[in-house]
Amino acid sequence: MRDFEPSSHNQARHCAMDYLARREHACLELKNKLIRKGFIENVVDEVLSKLRTDRLLSDERFAESYIRYRTKKGFGPIRIKQELRQRGITGDLVSEQLNGNEDFWITQVQQVYKKKFGSNSPKNDKELAKHMRFLQTRGFTSSQIKTVF
Repeated sequence: MRDFEPSSHNQARHCAMDYLARREHACLELKNKLIRKGFIENVVDEVLSKLRTDRLLSDERFAESYIRYRTKKGFGPIRIKQELRQRGITGDLVSEQLNGNEDFWITQVQQVYKKKFGSNSPKNDKELAKHMRFLQTRGFTSSQIKTVF
């Protein structure tokens, strides 16, 4: 038995605000959470629309926050872009932020490499391939990876 009315706009908004108080959410992400909780889809759509109008929900803010967070965790532009796409964030904003500063990403890939492998260079081709695969799974481009070696 639910402790809320699935068609209640006020309860859906309150629940959405609880989620947003914890962290920024993408619109699609928040919609899925509210529907899984049991709210009716058209009620959720109306609540999210009102939150966007009130500037309490913003895909742009979410994308900026998410990019900062994942970059600090050592992930590259390809992986971050893929993760944002899974959360319903696409478009120029993502491309602009992730592709804008190549020097930043080169510095980032070098830091990630040094943290994982230290200053030791690979001893053979097998080890080189392993190091390159690690950086690829982190989401760095081939040209960024080549700067490390």
